[in-house]
Amino acid sequence: MATPPAPGVADRLREQAEGCRGGGSPLYASLLTASADDVDAGGPVFDVLGDRVGEPAGNALALRFMAAVHRQVLLGAAPELDAVYPTRGGDSSDLTRAWTAFQSAVAGARDELRASMGRPCQTNEVGRSAALLGGFLLVARRTGLPLSLVEIGASAGLNLSWDAYRYEGPWGSWGDPASPVRIDVAFEGHPPELTPQSVDVIERRGCDPSPLDPSDQGDRLTLLSSVWADQPLRFERLSVALDLAASKPRLVERASAWPWIAERLGDRRPGATTIVFHSVVIQYLSEAERTAFVDAIDEAGRSATPDGPLAWLRMEPPDWRRHARHEVLLSMWPGDQNEVLARTAPHGSTVQWLAR
Repeated sequence: MATPPAPGVADRLREQAEGCRGGGSPLYASLLTASADDVDAGGPVFDVLGDRVGEPAGNALALRFMAAVHRQVLLGAAPELDAVYPTRGGDSSDLTRAWTAFQSAVAGARDELRASMGRPCQTNEVGRSAALLGGFLLVARRTGLPLSLVEIGASAGLNLSWDAYRYEGPWGSWGDPASPVRIDVAFEGHPPELTPQSVDVIERRGCDPSPLDPSDQGDRLTLLSSVWADQPLRFERLSVALDLAASKPRLVERASAWPWIAERLGDRRPGATTIVFHSVVIQYLSEAERTAFVDAIDEAGRSATPDGPLAWLRMEPPDWRRHARHEVLLSMWPGDQNEVLARTAPHGSTVQWLAR
């Protein structure tokens, strides 16, 4: 018989359910809501998550749980979910049927799921490059210099290759027409100015506490399992982006954001614009690391010159504890410019461009 449910775990599942509902995943919204009820009832989800009440709020408990289950499905170890997971060709429209299959799968894989929960949240979403695209191009226009890209929380380095993707929508297009990675993006209102048509990137470097190799099948599985299972287009796009990254790997070092960023910013190239960028990363940094990271950028900004400018481009929720629309912000030095460029959906599919 299960022990009484752990207070707080169910609340976190319900909170993420709202985020999934707003992010266009009715399947995950329903499964997480039912999972929260199952935790309260001391069911199989409680058996997996019941001892995780003390985890920091930024550890994405609910998303890691859903990724752990999706991993079992992609491994073929949860066949009952194949029929209701669109990433396996299933139909998720019957949410009651989906929950019955989900609960059965969780009950049959308690130990495997508990082991998978030890993995950090890894969502290398290439759709976020669509939200950052206008910012990269704005920096390129303003400075007229080649770009040196520096990304924290780079995971497998997919967004370090943002300029290798094709962006399309009713507004037009940008990028190589022959790119295998095609990103459909809807700009609300007006699109950003999408010039220049190409950019000169002379360096790409990233860091991540747990970098992933796009050519490694286990690492690919980790990333693919993080995609919400009723969003097969994201799933297929990520798979193609991983194939491209495996053929053109980017340097992603195993390191935390700080002091790595301080070392990179202390070794900037003259004659190039250094762009520090990240997307949905801040919540995974400790308060001390966030403070040190921002201080390192501010210090580097004070030493920036017209021949060696610095830009800080980021896509983050205004309050990472809430499932609000994310903001794309840009800071540039010299000049200490700060502006909100856009608001965007969490995966970059819809972008409200604000800058003129």
